[in-house]
Amino acid sequence: MARHGSRRGWYGKVAGAALGVTLLAAGASVWTAQAGAVRDTTPRPAASAEQAAVKPVAVTIVHASDKGARGVNITIDDGPDPVWTPQVLDVLREYGVKATFCMVGTQAQAHPDLVKKVVAAGHRLCDHSVSHDTTMDAKSQAYQSQQILDAERMITKASGGVRPMYYRAPGGAFTPYSRKLAATRGMRPLGWNVDSKDFERPGTDAVVATVERELPNGPTILFHDAGGDRSQTVEALRRILPWLKEQAHTFGFPVR
Repeated sequence: MARHGSRRGWYGKVAGAALGVTLLAAGASVWTAQAGAVRDTTPRPAASAEQAAVKPVAVTIVHASDKGARGVNITIDDGPDPVWTPQVLDVLREYGVKATFCMVGTQAQAHPDLVKKVVAAGHRLCDHSVSHDTTMDAKSQAYQSQQILDAERMITKASGGVRPMYYRAPGGAFTPYSRKLAATRGMRPLGWNVDSKDFERPGTDAVVATVERELPNGPTILFHDAGGDRSQTVEALRRILPWLKEQAHTFGFPVR
């Protein structure tokens, strides 16, 4: 992957204009200014309060489960999709499983009702960029910022105010810059241990066999609910979820 040298992110440096007053803005971010620290009567938009609540998380790519050694994380990418996401939700509900949905910004914007259903069912949200560009790591920091931050806003708006807790780069195209940017926005970079290969539509049996074979690699399993016919994914989940329970696995979320 391409690596970008600049440490500074999308917001750049805050220019401290002295104007004869010794106002040092302790780290220079409007999001972290303490309320009442300066006599500023300028009305602040509602977004300021939300931004102030954002807590940075670790920049390392997480693969572990919060359920420990026998935990598994079901992650669902590329939706929401009006045909397949409801079917995936039905299967998850049938087996009492919570999952992490890595949503593409344009899809979330187009189907806010589905985003809200995902949240209402107790699943978590993950930022999967605006347009699922798998070459993001070879592009400018400005482009990476736009893809990550615009998707965050789209997903948050579509959900009714629930922010994504993770960021998964399309195709795993992370960079040090994109990981740091996501982490400062409270979104833990999210990887995977098991690629079910369902995106290739190799047949339900092949998807199931891949998961069973690769599960010793780690707990985070990658599936898809958009990007084409996902009927094999739906059927594979119907077989994999009860099998995982039979193997004494518990279902959790990626570590935050």
